[in-house]
Amino acid sequence: MFLQSVSLWNLAFYALMVIMATLGLWDVFFGFEENKCSMSYMFEYPEYQKIELPKKLAKRYPTYELYLYGEGSYAEEHKILPLTGIPVLFLPGNAGSYKQVRSIGSIALRKAEDIDFKYHFDFFSVNFNEELVALYGGSLQKQTKFVHECIKTILKLYKGQEFAPKSVAIIGHSMGGLVARALLTLKNFKQDLINLLITQATPHVAPVMPLDRFITDFYMTVNNYWILNARHINLTTLSVAGGFRDYQVRSGLTFLPKLSHHTSALSVVSSAVPKTWVSTDHLSIVWCKQLQLTTIRAFFDLIDADTKQITQNPKKKLSVLNHHFIRHPAKHFEENPAIISDLTGTSMWVPVKVSKWTYVAYNESDKIYFTFPLANHRKIYTHVYCQSTMLDTNSWIFGCINSTSMCRQGIDLSWKAELLPTIKFVVDCEFFKKEMRSIQLPVTHLFSFGLSSRKVILNTSGLFYNIELLNFGQIYQAFKINVVSKCSGVKEEITSIYKLHIPWSYEDSLTIAQVPSSTEISLKLHIAQPENDSHVALLKMYTSSDCQYEVTVKTSFSQILGQVVRFHGGALPAYVTSSILLAYGGQLYSLFSTGHCLEYATMLDKEAKPYKVDPFVIMIKFLLGYKWFKELWDVLMLPELDAIVLTSQSMCFPLVSLILFLFGTCTAYWGGLLSSTSVRLLSSLWLALKRPSELPKDIKMISADLPFLTIVLIIVSWTTCGAFAILLTYLYYVFKIVHLQASLTTYKNSQTVNPKHSRRSEKKSNHHKDSTVHYLRLSANDAEDSLRMHSTVINLLTWIVLLSMPSLIYWLKNLRYYFKLNPDPCKPLAFILIPTMAILGNTHTVSIKSSKLLKATSQFPLPLAVGVIAFGSAHLYRVPCFVFIPLLLHALCNFM
Repeated sequence: MFLQSVSLWNLAFYALMVIMATLGLWDVFFGFEENKCSMSYMFEYPEYQKIELPKKLAKRYPTYELYLYGEGSYAEEHKILPLTGIPVLFLPGNAGSYKQVRSIGSIALRKAEDIDFKYHFDFFSVNFNEELVALYGGSLQKQTKFVHECIKTILKLYKGQEFAPKSVAIIGHSMGGLVARALLTLKNFKQDLINLLITQATPHVAPVMPLDRFITDFYMTVNNYWILNARHINLTTLSVAGGFRDYQVRSGLTFLPKLSHHTSALSVVSSAVPKTWVSTDHLSIVWCKQLQLTTIRAFFDLIDADTKQITQNPKKKLSVLNHHFIRHPAKHFEENPAIISDLTGTSMWVPVKVSKWTYVAYNESDKIYFTFPLANHRKIYTHVYCQSTMLDTNSWIFGCINSTSMCRQGIDLSWKAELLPTIKFVVDCEFFKKEMRSIQLPVTHLFSFGLSSRKVILNTSGLFYNIELLNFGQIYQAFKINVVSKCSGVKEEITSIYKLHIPWSYEDSLTIAQVPSSTEISLKLHIAQPENDSHVALLKMYTSSDCQYEVTVKTSFSQILGQVVRFHGGALPAYVTSSILLAYGGQLYSLFSTGHCLEYATMLDKEAKPYKVDPFVIMIKFLLGYKWFKELWDVLMLPELDAIVLTSQSMCFPLVSLILFLFGTCTAYWGGLLSSTSVRLLSSLWLALKRPSELPKDIKMISADLPFLTIVLIIVSWTTCGAFAILLTYLYYVFKIVHLQASLTTYKNSQTVNPKHSRRSEKKSNHHKDSTVHYLRLSANDAEDSLRMHSTVINLLTWIVLLSMPSLIYWLKNLRYYFKLNPDPCKPLAFILIPTMAILGNTHTVSIKSSKLLKATSQFPLPLAVGVIAFGSAHLYRVPCFVFIPLLLHALCNFM
């Protein structure tokens, strides 16, 4: 029946949408590099020593705990307090375990052993009971206050020591990083209690899924505080993102806002971190050995030799973080490095006069200096490029101050070098003209769909090229770059490095290729290019002089769809609900105008059109640019338009709303097919288990047990969890529809067996229905109409249940600690929805056909469908508020 109501053309369209959505989902969940992180292992058995908290604190937070990490002899020694090290507090994220501290804690312990415990770090970890704070924001404030108490408790453990710390460093994973930032918003919190904050895969900009108002309010409080108090916040903060492997928290959400007054904040993607150079998923970022080694090296370089604690000098902290996480010169960090060096001794001096030169090391014991006279090359060349893979952390390249045959003093240029993955022990240098090595490559058009491409060929035998990727800077752009290398007369294996450099954000990525080969590189962004930024994205190619390279770029349609899903997939429930509301309004109007309710799929095809929604949203956004309209908007106390929120995050791009609407309509269709099939299967099961039921002889909107059931469900909502009461209401409604479907199936079967008797019953039913107003009988046609209407209501109610599920899951997980969820985001909705659905469960189309309210009710879903997109796409918790309004009016049609 459901499929029969849809034309083959529409079915093909819905199938095409499924294919496109699958391509986008595939790119998000599988379209990235393999996990190249090395696992970090413990050398001794990890131990977690529970820190005893004050009784009042333990009573106030019964589900939270504080632990000290240790291994072997260190763990045994530190069971006796006080402590003598440098405190670091680890905060787990959504559903995270306090035991995740073991990776970085173990690496820090091994590093301390290497220096005979001259300095060492004490790693603490908070047990948040693996709370689902990304789904339910009601406990975020509670976590923040507990962390404040933990910091004070930790510092007391060092009381009386010679070098007792006055602050702690914090590492926050996922939502733990946001909780750490929220500490500054507490009234009695002293900013000096934190000396450093490192966050890993923390969504700082906005919640991944805004499922309740507590999450969005928490974000607004934290971000507004940091923006308004930027001048007074001196906390050095580093945010590390996982890159494209982290599909749970996209990297664009992890970038801290760039404020002109707050210069002590850095944001970087793990693929751009020197000596890491890998993308990490949401969990591996806490155990990725390459990244944790970088973090620990930075921690030890941050130690002040005088206080034996992390330095309080903000410039040094920022210098250390830049050295290890942004640009590493392949030298150990020095706070005040010597710029001018004396180059004396009995070393050998070898002049090099050629423009291209290579030296291969053979483990020589004596120093050799190679000099390149610049006077010979200045007329022809503009730049010199050198690469060295003999990395021993010593200075290796200098600019001579004098011009004699031997260079007595030189400016150390090694600090301006950039560390790349090593290849072999060799030094290469060459002189070149900049314009000969900078090549422009415009990217292909968005709608070329990969059918056309653009290419450049690198014919000259150089070591370094800059390919400028013109017209590339938006998040909706995605391309495939193919680098084909051909080498002549080369027997040994040669390695080339291709570095994608994004100048407006630290999201570079490296690709190492063995040449000759064909290498494919994905080209897409985490952060869009700012409006006032004129930089150009670069493909830096560190090549071999014996090879020729051909670089081709073409649009990747599947990756464009992946970007749509990655950046806007969270808004899909709003678009699905909007489509269902349009179909619902069409059904109500057809009932009013013709007396019959059309199929859900038919109305979805007829009514769910993007031109009924998008133009209104675009018009409102345009009018909000005018002062008078904005003032009127504020007087009406309407919330900010979600499209404006997305624009401020550089997330609006052409046709995205249309694509999402088509995806939403497709999802609404297949969801309707699934719910219709489920009802039929459940009714068949019902008939198999129970006696066949008949169509009700009369229609009672309020049965004897309905008030009792409503009161019970409201009490359940008040005393436990609103989402739980909504789920029970949903199950009751589904039961009523399954029962009606079973009754109709029984009637149709009996009609097949005895058609004459059925026709007489139908005529009698219709005659009785027409002769009285107060006593209504349900005919087969009315039952079918009612089922069509109920199927749409089930689809709407299903999305309400799905959007309220997170708080239900949170409540069930913490049921052993408390019976009542507080605060409860779903309780107000439950109070209205329970009596509404109780009435709708007993409502049939025959009872509302003559309602004076029906026409007005049929006109409400259209503006509500617009409202869902305007206010619910970036605030999903608002979606149910737009759904219950037409349901409530539908229920009131029984009485008016």
